[in-house]
Order: sequence, then structure tokens, then C-alpha cells
Amino acid sequence: MTVGQGLVEAQSARFASVDPLLPAVVAPPDGDVITAALPDGTRVAGVLQRQVHDRRSPARLWSATEVWELTPLLGAAGAAGMDVLLRAWRKRLDLLRPAERDSACVLTWPSRDAEATRALLDHGLVPLTVIAVRQAPPPPAPTGVAIRRATPADLETVLTLALAELRYSSMVGSTVHRPDAAELKRRTLAERLVTGGPAWLAERDGIAVALAECAVVTSEPGNWTATRLPHGRWGYVNCVSVLPGARGAGVGRRLMAHAHRELHRLGTVGTYLYYNPPNPLSSVFWPRQGYRPLWTMWEVRPAGALR
Repeated sequence: MTVGQGLVEAQSARFASVDPLLPAVVAPPDGDVITAALPDGTRVAGVLQRQVHDRRSPARLWSATEVWELTPLLGAAGAAGMDVLLRAWRKRLDLLRPAERDSACVLTWPSRDAEATRALLDHGLVPLTVIAVRQAPPPPAPTGVAIRRATPADLETVLTLALAELRYSSMVGSTVHRPDAAELKRRTLAERLVTGGPAWLAERDGIAVALAECAVVTSEPGNWTATRLPHGRWGYVNCVSVLPGARGAGVGRRLMAHAHRELHRLGTVGTYLYYNPPNPLSSVFWPRQGYRPLWTMWEVRPAGALR
């Protein structure tokens, strides 16, 4: 798709006024082009992509199998621009006929753009996930709990904790607890532990009660991360799980204090993660650790439920 540079520049300026931490807008990926016009003739556009995840893909644990994702380019248009583009998306879906089950429409938009929120809600989209960031200095070293680096020998322990988090998240967010979840998780976690991916266990009396599984990624020109985060080296918090019997005693807070210190030591400029606003634990815990929403991922399932 060849996108008018004016639309890209206008949207970058709008994003900067909404949230200075947002990266500059880049041309959207290739896909099915959707255009719409406001009553005054102002035009907006978007690129629609369809992705079908393979049955063995770990992505199916946090996503519908068939995903229709729209990347809007509204320029300086606000809620009115979003509204007409979503109407055009609805008409396009009538022609494309998405799967009636295990499908979703997804759109990612700056969390602080409250003006666009009304249009997204009116079209049936729900704010199921946010990308949240933290750039605070590392906290003091934690006390009162033993924390150690997870190794490949800890695979079954790490898997048990990760599955506990997945089961809970599937009740309150976009996660899907599929029958083959244990197999998919075991394979992914084994690879990460073997390659030395940063993961830590918190223990009480020698028994692991909490997990923080993380990674280090780089946001640089041309890669996907640069469309979501400012350039630099970032810590990514993929999964944090505290067993039910250990919750409410500060174990998760101490574990994350350790993880933040270690990720900072690895040269990161900040950390980011995904959490579900409907999750009554995550929505309280992560802001207390210094995280705040940067992007919101709006979703409706099945895809045909878009209004």
C-alpha cells in the first residue's frame, strides 16, 4: 500500500499530542486497503490483515485462531474518523465472511486517546488487553523471599506456574485455555530456559511459589517493536504467576523488584508487558509496580460480531 505521507505525518503529530511516549507512525504493513470519507470530504484509511494460526502455534493460547486485524490511518481525524473507518470495516467483513467461531477482529490504538474510545465501544469492540510500560528506576533489593534464576532443570515447576496463570487469565481476558495448552507451553518454555531467557522463581521453604518469565528485546528502525515502543533495549515481562496460597503477602512485588533490577542491569531503558484490564488481580498489581497503559488492544469475538 502506498500511503499519503500527509496522513502518516498528521497521525504522528496527533499521537505525540496524546502521549509523548508513543513512537512515530510508520507506513502500515501490506494488506487489504479500506478507505472511508467524512461528510466534509476528509479521507481516512486502514489496512486489514487476516491471519490463521496453525494448530500447534503458541499464539492460539492468547488469540483466536482466525484474526482480522485493522491498522488505522486516521491522520488528524479523531472519533469521527474512527467511526467511518469501522463502518467500512463492517461492510468489508460482510463480503469476506469470517469464521463464525474462534475468530476475532482486533485493533490496537493509543490508550490515552479517549476521543476514539467512544467509537470503538459503539462498534462492539472491547478493551481486552493493554501494552503497559514502566520507566522508573529499579527498586531496592527485595527481602523476605528467596529468589533464584530458573534453569532447564526447573521446567516442570515453571510449567506448573505458567499454566496456573493461563487458567486464571482465560477467565478474565483474551487468553484461551485450549486442550493442548500444556504441550504448547512446555515446548516454548523449554526453548526459553535452554537458551538462557531470563526467568526467576520465588521460593518459600525451598518450594517455588511464584514465577517471573521475561525477555530482552530491542526496538530499532524497521522491526515490529519499534511500532509500539521508543527505540532502545527493553525488558519484556511475559508471564508472572503467584500460586493462590501465596497471594497477598508481597511475593509478587518482591519477585518483580528483583526482575526489574536484573533487567536494568542488562542495559534496558524500561520494561513493558501485556495485561488484561478485566483481570481483577493484574489491573491492580501492575499499576502499583509503576506500569501504565501505552496501547490498548481492542477486540471482538467472533469477528462477525463487529457492529
